[in-house]
Formats: sequence, structure tokens, C-alpha cells
Amino acid sequence: MLNNIGLPGLLLIAVVVLVLFGRGKISSLMGEVGKGITAFKKGVKDGTEEIEEANAADAKDVTPESETTSNKDKV
Repeated sequence: MLNNIGLPGLLLIAVVVLVLFGRGKISSLMGEVGKGITAFKKGVKDGTEEIEEANAADAKDVTPESETTSNKDKV
């Protein structure tokens, strides 16, 4: 059923929604959606950075002991 809507049907639906809710209500709703998307992206970025920091803190130095002591002597 939804496959047969087409462009004229979408335009009619958009006009009906605009008449029912008004321009101000729709613009405020879209502003809230934009804020939600921005907050979601920020949360994902913060979570990724937190995971990377935790992995960096847990990282171990796997250099053999003989190489680390010989490198200290050279410095």
C-alpha cells in the first residue's frame, strides 16, 4: 500500500500535516529532533573516547626486558 503513494500523495500529506499542526509547532518539533540528534552524536563520541582511554590505560608494555634496559643505557 505504501509503495503506491508517489509524489502527489506525499505533497498532500505534507499539506494536511502543516494545516493540522501549524508551522510553529512543526518547526519547534524539528528543532527538538535536531537537538536530540546532536546530543546522541555527542554521547557516542564521549563513550568512544572513554573506551579508548580505558584501553590505553590498560595497555601493557610488551617490550622484552633486555631491550628496555639496553635502550635506557643508550640515552
